Amino acid sequence: MSLFTAKELWLRNIIKQYSHRFVPSWYIFAFDMLIIFVSFFVAYAVRLNFNLYQFDISNIAVQAIIITYIYSISFVIFRSYSGIIRHTGFTDALKILQANGTAFVLITAVAFGFRLFGSSFAQDISIGALVIHFLLAYFFMMGARIIVKTTYHVIAGSRKKENKTVLIYGAGASGILTRNALLQDIYISYHTSAFIDENQGKIGKMLEGIRILPPDLALSKEYIKKHKVDQLIISIQNLDADKQRSIVEEALDLDLEVKVVPAIEKWINGQLSSEQIRKVKIEELLQRDPIKMDSSNVSKYIFGKSVLITGAAGSIGSGLVRQVITYRPAKLILLDQAESALYDIQTEISNSDELNKFSHLAEYVIASVKDKFRIQQIFENYKPDIIFHAAAYKHVPLMENNPYEALLVNVFGTRTIADLAVKHKVKKFVMVSTDKAVNPTNVMGASKRIAEIYTQSLSNGATQFITTRFGNVLDSNGSVVPLFRKQIEKGGPITVTHRDITRYFMTIPEACNLVLEAGAMGNGGEIFVFDMGRPVKIYEMACKMIKLSGLELGKDIEIKEIGLRPGEKLYEELLNNEENTLPTYHPKILRAKVREYDKSIIQKGFDDLTHLIIEANVFELVAKMKEIVPEFVSNNSIYDVLDKQKVSG
Repeated sequence: MSLFTAKELWLRNIIKQYSHRFVPSWYIFAFDMLIIFVSFFVAYAVRLNFNLYQFDISNIAVQAIIITYIYSISFVIFRSYSGIIRHTGFTDALKILQANGTAFVLITAVAFGFRLFGSSFAQDISIGALVIHFLLAYFFMMGARIIVKTTYHVIAGSRKKENKTVLIYGAGASGILTRNALLQDIYISYHTSAFIDENQGKIGKMLEGIRILPPDLALSKEYIKKHKVDQLIISIQNLDADKQRSIVEEALDLDLEVKVVPAIEKWINGQLSSEQIRKVKIEELLQRDPIKMDSSNVSKYIFGKSVLITGAAGSIGSGLVRQVITYRPAKLILLDQAESALYDIQTEISNSDELNKFSHLAEYVIASVKDKFRIQQIFENYKPDIIFHAAAYKHVPLMENNPYEALLVNVFGTRTIADLAVKHKVKKFVMVSTDKAVNPTNVMGASKRIAEIYTQSLSNGATQFITTRFGNVLDSNGSVVPLFRKQIEKGGPITVTHRDITRYFMTIPEACNLVLEAGAMGNGGEIFVFDMGRPVKIYEMACKMIKLSGLELGKDIEIKEIGLRPGEKLYEELLNNEENTLPTYHPKILRAKVREYDKSIIQKGFDDLTHLIIEANVFELVAKMKEIVPEFVSNNSIYDVLDKQKVSG
């Protein structure tokens, strides 16, 4: 082993041993004071052209002590010594400049003042030496920090096992901070190939010695291949959602790993670290601009009211809870049969800085909407003014195999809540429905459509019954996104039911906004649907999730088609063939013009279902559902035979 190698090994061990320790601030303060004191002598030597015969050491020493004292006060005020040396950046440089500049201006002003009064001491102070001292002190202080920082990162960088070449999208302050954060990563050695910016005034210039390029040049196959770029980091704050999606998809097409810098308010202690630069989530590619609600309208009908949310521990129910509670209802009753899930939302509210101040408004009730006696007690105890009915079974294959439970909860549970709402003169009843209720091909969708029909039949009374329909909700319990994410973490394969299957998607906050806005605008009898944009192919979404994870389809992970599940269809709809829409005051919310049902026929259908559900013959139950909802045609299901019998009959 050579001497050089031995020294290098020794330095590496020192770095490793002390990498999590930091020099105390008072050490740095003492070092800065030493620089101020010593550099004053150097400044005088420069001022006198190093003519030591003119060097009055005792007089200069007195001046140096006084000036060092004044500088120390300025350093304490600006805390210029509080930064971590190995992470010195622009903010630290600015603090040191402010501290030195303030002391220099103060000393110079005092020196001129004393001269006006003829002070002999002031006559001995050289203004030129003060200027030279200010420049030298700043140079030495910053130079020492840069040397320490560079040495640390060179030695630490030699230990890094992985190298990555990155492009940083955004040549502003956030871009600079992003690069500095990457340099501080102790595991990966990042090389910034270029900054990307659309500002024509920046293109072609250099930023910290790195080129600024236009997007069309930097994000070209030729550039990516030539410079072996691995990763794109988007560092623009408050970037438009559509613009970010466009950038991400362009980068994914180039097989780049894509990351994004979080919003400044999410930086830890105001500092950005490489660990905080996260991967782009699939939700960010699917979401649109959020719905803009008229919060004053929502507040008017919620503030001071007793509000009941059924299914309050579910994805939509808990989302409604988080929003409704901020409008300060007199009481918010969270009803759910799932004990653990209800406890989770209770804990979340108690521990949330934003929601805890409203925690006294919440009442947590364990109950099932199937239990009419228990629900009756809850209505008598809490006397709700508004109901958001989100309780439902929603998983298509499970409900296809368990139509009894689908009817008991989705249909008869809804009827129980709706009938009690009428009996207790509840002002508004807002039902959460689904796009699967439109031209249903499965038991779950048909059960939700029957629930819609029943609540609509009650809409002419004192209670306003309002229905909302929307598609799949991102990151909801049992949705495809969390499933794919788990499958990717396990190394695959990702399972899709069909290569051409498409779905509409929206976020939980969007869905809850729709429900609240519908409650505000509805007068009873309406079905509101949401403009959900373009449908998404599930297969393509799986491909994007693989790329976002930094993996390669076919090499690192596979996608496997498993066939449509019972009751599942390729395409979802928001309206059936006999419905059309009317506009509302909100551009993203439409009112469905639905077919009206004869109330007596509906009541007879429910009476028949009541008798059949006692017998629990699933084929007879589903046959009656098809009679109530004629457009219900089973798909890939054991109940297909009922449709064939209907046709042949």
